[in-house]
Amino acid sequence: MHAPLMSLTWTDHITGRHGFLVVDRLVRGVASGGLRMRPGCTSAEVAGLARGMTMKEALHYDPELRPESRYVPLGGAKGGIDCDPRAPEAYGLLVRYLRAMRPYVESFWTTGEDLGLTQDLVDRAAAEAGLVSSIQAVYPLLDDEEAARRRLADAFALQVDGIGLDELVGGCGVAEAVLTALDRADVPYAGTRVAVQGLGTMGGATARFLTRAGLTVVAVADVKGTIARPEGLDIERLLAARDAYGTVDRSALRPGDRELPGDAWLSADVDVLVPAAVSYAIDTGNQERITARWIVEAANMPVLAEAEEMITARGVTVLPDVVVNSATNAWWWWTLFGDIGADAEEAFAHVRRSMRALVDLMLARAASEGTTPRAAAHAIVADRLPVIAERFGWYR
Repeated sequence: MHAPLMSLTWTDHITGRHGFLVVDRLVRGVASGGLRMRPGCTSAEVAGLARGMTMKEALHYDPELRPESRYVPLGGAKGGIDCDPRAPEAYGLLVRYLRAMRPYVESFWTTGEDLGLTQDLVDRAAAEAGLVSSIQAVYPLLDDEEAARRRLADAFALQVDGIGLDELVGGCGVAEAVLTALDRADVPYAGTRVAVQGLGTMGGATARFLTRAGLTVVAVADVKGTIARPEGLDIERLLAARDAYGTVDRSALRPGDRELPGDAWLSADVDVLVPAAVSYAIDTGNQERITARWIVEAANMPVLAEAEEMITARGVTVLPDVVVNSATNAWWWWTLFGDIGADAEEAFAHVRRSMRALVDLMLARAASEGTTPRAAAHAIVADRLPVIAERFGWYR
């Protein structure tokens, strides 16, 4: 694994809090990766996420699809701020961070929402920081910037059942990863039980799409604890009762919905476990409580490497984050570059088709080489990065 191209730490002159930017790799002079805000965020965490973005970009670039596909990969980067996004000083801190990072955002770092931040909030803070857009560095790469920007704005304005399309495409991709794994194992959707940690943008959309596919979500967890119901939760009811941070108003629970401790989702009697909230949720201490057959990483880095080794040895399959949660980033670029239009059904169809092909490729390679899905994903990246470097260079 190579060292990142650039890593910097910023100190806020008012609060003394730290922010980070790591650029793992540039492709065509640009790197892509979101900005997260959470207490305890570290430079090492951001570096791992930046490397993951390099991998996600490579995984969604199939050299054989050119020139039919307009999408061309970018490099990987990530930003992070060590602060609770609910803290009173959080928004001012975000604006000052973006003001400090303005030269990088203008030149080569395209960013957007991640853990703790919504795209609306990033856009508002970016404007206040004097930026044209959080993704303006990619504009020189577009054939028709005006049409591309209008297409992406129209796509972000779309609502599906009262929820923004941009909040749904990632969960659609996670759900398709689950369904692909079930199909390969000849496991029927009906009767398959799921627990989801996190009911924010990614977790909420994942729960919705899995429920609509016929699976049964029996447990969800938020910051207040776990909500469980053995015969299945009313996911639409819970989604309607969320606040902006994905916390469910407990007054909306039905009789029979049980409130359990926050970590109860780990040991739920399920086939599929979907950690969709924080990094490092599953460690060597709590992994032994897991009885699920699959862990599907909707969050970034939710399973520690040592824990994954122990889980794998017990016969549990971990579907890795670099594949599972990659659809949001890919959807941005498919839309901006013009592979798809500002249309919800077209977006969902493209996500499903692309994610199914990618997950199937990963699982088939893992099976043929006798490795884990993560190792197979890394192998695919290792095959594609030299092709990307040859075609587009490291920096230009």
